[in-house]
Amino acid sequence: MPSTARADQVAPTPAADTKPMACDGFAGLSIPASVTPLATGGAKVTSVSAQPASGTGAKAVGAFCRVLVEIAPVDPKAPPIKAEVNFPERWNGKALMYGGGGFNGVILSTSGTLRLQPPDVPIPLARGFVTFGSDSGHEGANRGDFALNEEALKNYAFDSVKKTRDVATHLIKLRYGRPHEKLYFHGSSNGGKEALGLIQRYPDDLDGAMVFWPATNIGTAHLQFGRIARAFASPGAYLSMSQRKLVLDAALETCDELDGIRDGVISNARACQQTFHPDKVTVNGRPLRCLDGAVDSDSCLSGVQIGALKVMGSPLKLDAALASGEKGYPEFYVWGVDLGWRETDDLAKGVLTQGLGKVAPAYPAAPGMPFLHAFADQYARFFVTRNPQGSWQNIDPATPGEWQDRLSMLAGLLDMSSTNLSSFQKRGGKIILMHGLADQIVPPQASVDYYERLVATMGHEAVSQFLRFYELPGTAHSGFGIAFNPSWDALGALDAWAAGGTPPTSPVVTDTHFKPGRTRPLCEYPSYPRYQGGDPDQAASFTCER
Repeated sequence: MPSTARADQVAPTPAADTKPMACDGFAGLSIPASVTPLATGGAKVTSVSAQPASGTGAKAVGAFCRVLVEIAPVDPKAPPIKAEVNFPERWNGKALMYGGGGFNGVILSTSGTLRLQPPDVPIPLARGFVTFGSDSGHEGANRGDFALNEEALKNYAFDSVKKTRDVATHLIKLRYGRPHEKLYFHGSSNGGKEALGLIQRYPDDLDGAMVFWPATNIGTAHLQFGRIARAFASPGAYLSMSQRKLVLDAALETCDELDGIRDGVISNARACQQTFHPDKVTVNGRPLRCLDGAVDSDSCLSGVQIGALKVMGSPLKLDAALASGEKGYPEFYVWGVDLGWRETDDLAKGVLTQGLGKVAPAYPAAPGMPFLHAFADQYARFFVTRNPQGSWQNIDPATPGEWQDRLSMLAGLLDMSSTNLSSFQKRGGKIILMHGLADQIVPPQASVDYYERLVATMGHEAVSQFLRFYELPGTAHSGFGIAFNPSWDALGALDAWAAGGTPPTSPVVTDTHFKPGRTRPLCEYPSYPRYQGGDPDQAASFTCER
């Protein structure tokens, strides 16, 4: 039960080792603004509850103390940052911060699982980690109207991550009487960008991070998203669910054996993009492109539909660099991506929602429309034009005219403007970077570009000392498998490396959905798992080849 709040007490800055604070001691606690170098109005504990032990086996979670906090803004019109911190009774001395996703707006369940979490591995809280995260400074998932307030916009960009981290680590010292030994970050999509942004700006704040399909240059990405949204909103360009399956089937017919075996998983995705020509390929013995100008057929695609897919599969090129230094954004690996063709189970529904959805795109965006369209629409209305009636319909992302300066400023605020992590590397920090090769929201090439820039800046030897970059064949955004649903104990691997000095060696991922128990080697970029012979459901039958 939540503890009854009492008169506010101001938390003293704890010494390195002080008397631990009981769970109910947090009730009504005020936290001074001085705990973080960024400007806030201070913070306060809004709720405290002692949670009893629960579950059995791998699902067993020991007793813990849940503390909810609000970090006050400086601007009275800005919303507070709402955060959750969970303190296990049996603490392992480490902490794990959770990042957000999309436009954030909710506190992700920091007492729950991680992306790619194997079903037989206990959750982080059960393993003794303090877990914490925030809503990034506003409420309402998939809504961009918070960006009308400048402080809320900056909190979303990066500031809330630093503020939340500093407040949480302050509370950790109060709870246990000593600071944490290791602090890790788990972030995917926008949360992955948050992890890399915190490492870049404050290299002493983290000891390691699991960075999954990160939206590294999200400010520039929105121009590409707007370009793609315009393409699919063109008359006749939207694909039915049946047509999406045709495209995926055609890619499988053309590309499945590029990795040495026809098993329903396109592992050599880059070769597929070069091999697949939608105007020439066939599917089920028939041309993918409709003949004689036919349209609205579920057995083929029109030229307009193929044109929209080609836009998605081509890079955005800008005439002038943005404030972040970016002059474009990479293409999606369209051929082999599932854009949503079924609703057979929760996994398929997730892929559908994050793909082309069930409703043709229009302006303003509405529920059920393609994810990129809805996401880009919010950005155009509230970040760019700051007009609820604004849209990409009247803005060409490649040549934005009067909106150039605003788009440039936003990119400078939201993008990763540097790829030099030398300070983090020198103090022993570690990163596990992963990206699905069938991602339909953040193109895998974006992570390739980020990694290649790291290598160009720091050198391959230095990067190899602190970062592993793995690609996941057959995996869409959010870790949803379209042909192989991967699981791997990334937290265990990161902890063994950052705390124990043992880097991942020949890791293996396990399918939990399509063929439960099937395994594949987890290959470092630029290699992919190629079949060599033997049982096709065993990782030992594959080698990682360039």
